Amino acid sequence: MNTVNLIDSFSEFKEFKNIDRLTMMRILEDVFRNMIIKKHETDENFDIIINVDKGDLEIWRNRLIVDNGEVEDENREIAYNDAVKIEPDFEIGEEVSEAITFEHFGRRNILSLRQNLVSRVMDLEKDNIYQKYKDQLGQIITGEVYQVWKKEILVLDDEGNELILPKQEQIKYDYFKKGDAVRAVVAKVEMRSNSPVIILSRTVAEFLERLFEQEVPEVFDGLITIKKIVREPGERAKVAVESYDDRIDPVGACVGMKGSRIHSIVRELKNENIDVINYTDNINLYIQRSLSPAKITSIEINEDEKRADVFLKPDQVSLAIGKGGFNIKLASKLTGYEIDVYRDAEQFNDDVDLEEFADEIDSWIIDELKAVGLDTARSVIELDDADLVKRTDLEEETVKEIKKILKEELE
Repeated sequence: MNTVNLIDSFSEFKEFKNIDRLTMMRILEDVFRNMIIKKHETDENFDIIINVDKGDLEIWRNRLIVDNGEVEDENREIAYNDAVKIEPDFEIGEEVSEAITFEHFGRRNILSLRQNLVSRVMDLEKDNIYQKYKDQLGQIITGEVYQVWKKEILVLDDEGNELILPKQEQIKYDYFKKGDAVRAVVAKVEMRSNSPVIILSRTVAEFLERLFEQEVPEVFDGLITIKKIVREPGERAKVAVESYDDRIDPVGACVGMKGSRIHSIVRELKNENIDVINYTDNINLYIQRSLSPAKITSIEINEDEKRADVFLKPDQVSLAIGKGGFNIKLASKLTGYEIDVYRDAEQFNDDVDLEEFADEIDSWIIDELKAVGLDTARSVIELDDADLVKRTDLEEETVKEIKKILKEELE
């Protein structure tokens, strides 16, 4: 009997990681039956026996023994003289089973079978990878950086599957080199040219949400609900949380003792500043909380236009706006209201702290002015230009531009 051990014969099979042996054997049988049909126009009188444990595949052809010279269909019938060569006890009218060797099909058919087999297995593996990651959309995976390019990073999972982390899906302070471990969420899974393409992301809100689930047991268990997350990746994020159990402080649980829980998330996000606030249906209170850490004096809300005018003490305006305007921008996204901030008229005097001009004047210039004792707008304006240039490292044109900005604000 000739036994065909296909698993050992085709080295390509050793490269496939997501196909179990049983599935492999089913593919083998299907491919062989197609080859039998191609050669004999039928596979009804053929038995294919597969040994899953050993990876063996045997092909047997069953033919009816007829008298010598009466064979009409060589595939289904065998002459008596040929049958007794297989087994001397055979008689006319009996059925004989004969093992089929590779040579029976011919070299060309075997090469074709080999190509079809590899193609079928590769297609199945690609489909398995696609389905696997389709089921993991929005979930965190950990991979190893294999190749770093200008526009993307190639990441390998623990099975060696290739994943893509595009530059635009990376936090701007991310820096990876080959061999580094990287965590990201599965953002998109699609088929391109019959191959699965898995796109990862570290910038989407789902990534931050999954990190909270990993670090905060109450979030994972559903005791705390994350109502909404807005992010400026690598800079700032705001997370609105809620708990239906009055015994649980959702903000405290998310932050942890001395910030123990939030710190690991912040490190993963390259020191992204994360504000965790209590969610509420009271839009007035929700806007106040969303502008944290700024303290608000009063709010005027236009619900029809989804606008909110927020009034603050002069020293709170810069806090409300935040570095780069991220705080107020994220507060607007979180609440769904367009927020404008104003200095409270009752608190306003004829001077303004320089820190409130952080959006219009570079921080290093403000630091330069404060270093020589100039910490308010009027203290800068009242100083002569030449004297200001002399006391600081600022150019005369820069001084004039600064004074123009400060004067317009005071007016």
